[in-house]
Amino acid sequence: MIDPVQAFLEANSLQTPVFPASSRYHGLGTSVLTTPDGCNVAYLKRRFVPPPERFALLQEHAVVEGDRLDNLAQRYLGDPEQYWRLCDANGALRPDELVETIGRRLRITLPEGIPGVSND
Repeated sequence: MIDPVQAFLEANSLQTPVFPASSRYHGLGTSVLTTPDGCNVAYLKRRFVPPPERFALLQEHAVVEGDRLDNLAQRYLGDPEQYWRLCDANGALRPDELVETIGRRLRITLPEGIPGVSND
C-alpha cells in the first residue's frame, strides 16, 4: 500500500532533509542501488570536501597538550558537533590528526561560501 502523505510529498518535490542543517551531510541526496538479487540498498550520495582555500580565515589556534577537536569547536564555533567544519577548513580527513601535533596552527574559518573581510 502506498502512503498517501509520502506520495504527495514526492509528487510535489517536498522532501524532508535527511540530516539537520548543522550536519556535514545536510543537503546531500540519497539514492538506491538494486543488487543482482533484487534487493534495494539505500545510500547517501558522496560528499565532496571543499578545498581549505574556499574558507575565509577568522583566526588561528595553536594546538596545546590536551586539546580536543570537540572542545575547540565549542570554543570557536559554539557547538562541539561542528568539529567537522574545523576538519574541512584544515583539509583533514581524519579528525584526530588536527590535534596530534603540539604547536600545529589550526585555521578557524567562516563556513564555506561566506566571504570574509578582505585585507587588500
